[in-house]
Amino acid sequence: MSGCCGPTAVDLEPSTQAARPDQLPIVVIGAGPIGLAAAAHLAERNLDFVVLEAGEQAGASVAQWGHVRVFSPWKYNIDAAARRLLEANGWSAPDAEWLPTGSELIDDYLAQLAKLFADRVRLGAKVTAISRLGYDRVRTNGRDAAPFLIRLADGTELHARAVIDACGTYSTPNVLGASGLPAHGEGDAGDLIGHALPDVLGADRDRYAGRHVLVVGAGHSAATTLLALAELEDTPITWAIRAGNAARTYGGGDADALPARGALGTRLHAHVESGRIRLVTGFFTHAIERDGEQVRVISRDPSGAEQTITAERIVAATGYRPDHAIAGELRLDLDPILGSTRALAPLIDPNAHSCGTVPPHGADELAHPEADYYAIGVKSYGRAPTFLLATGYEQARSVVAALAGDWEAARDVQLELPETGVCSSSLAEAQEQRVGLATGISGGLLSTPLPLATVSASDGGGCCG
Repeated sequence: MSGCCGPTAVDLEPSTQAARPDQLPIVVIGAGPIGLAAAAHLAERNLDFVVLEAGEQAGASVAQWGHVRVFSPWKYNIDAAARRLLEANGWSAPDAEWLPTGSELIDDYLAQLAKLFADRVRLGAKVTAISRLGYDRVRTNGRDAAPFLIRLADGTELHARAVIDACGTYSTPNVLGASGLPAHGEGDAGDLIGHALPDVLGADRDRYAGRHVLVVGAGHSAATTLLALAELEDTPITWAIRAGNAARTYGGGDADALPARGALGTRLHAHVESGRIRLVTGFFTHAIERDGEQVRVISRDPSGAEQTITAERIVAATGYRPDHAIAGELRLDLDPILGSTRALAPLIDPNAHSCGTVPPHGADELAHPEADYYAIGVKSYGRAPTFLLATGYEQARSVVAALAGDWEAARDVQLELPETGVCSSSLAEAQEQRVGLATGISGGLLSTPLPLATVSASDGGGCCG
């Protein structure tokens, strides 16, 4: 492995016969922040591994929201093992207090880390199925001694001694339909529907400028998009949510336990109060009727009452869900509500926890009945939006320790989640001032504010979204 510790590069060609599991590499699925953190910990422990990334670059999902600036500064966005390996190879960390964009997260960190593992990261390698060699989900005897079988979209099959699934959820967004099912007609209007965090002030400007845009969703991705749309002149904006009011999105303002969330909500609230953004509450998307370049979006609430919004573009900021289909032949113990492991669910339940109150957890809580298979990162959280990068990094450390047989280290889970320091509005304001001064913008604030967002776990963000 070039410029890093660890054994020599693994052979990525399909095996002609099964090797003993302990002679096979550990396969990491996903080369995002959490997958590459797992790679760093595997390298430090001198464990054989290969990283399979469906995209054409490290952090491919992050690249899709590269224009968005996260709330958490660099000091919270770098895994400890990754930092040690990078610094040993001459890398200098970015300014610890700087709030990176998604693109900066890739250029200044993920791409540099992937270079260390250049002979171990396989790009364009989409995993379509995972099983045990010679075992379907029913067969038991000898199961744990059989290697994992990983099938790729190109038909290649690889064998592994363990699997760390860090593929995230960005490729599986939730639908617009309020009941978890696609709205009637949603597929027919697909070209007029965009998903969370479009670059409305940059690459996607022509798609949205001057058109009536409907944003559906009450999370922070919706809030970020709404604030960006508000900067486009002559662009009518409607915001639709299921709740009876937007208090959840507005947060607690200056009193919010997460100040950046409060700052985001305060700015959004001001636009709603001024009429720049029209808020529609109690909206349960039921059907979408297309009429050329316009759509009629029909809400039908549980009582049967209907509302209708006519728009030209829709942004579906309705969150994400995990896709466990690739592990359909493995024995998973999933919580029926969240889709996380059953042991993890009560620790991350969004009805009881914010991103800063999730208790420490590691390999024990992430384990499935299928030995040596772990989903980590946002996928481990299922539908819970309370994930933090710091949480994922500690998951990676604990799981790798368990796979190394070091259960003492695996169970020594230490996680500090500062409820205010990670997402600090003062940091955001200070950075806007720094950028404003650097670009000569008067007043210290950008005339077009930087989109500051708590990107969701699936996006690899630094805070909950």
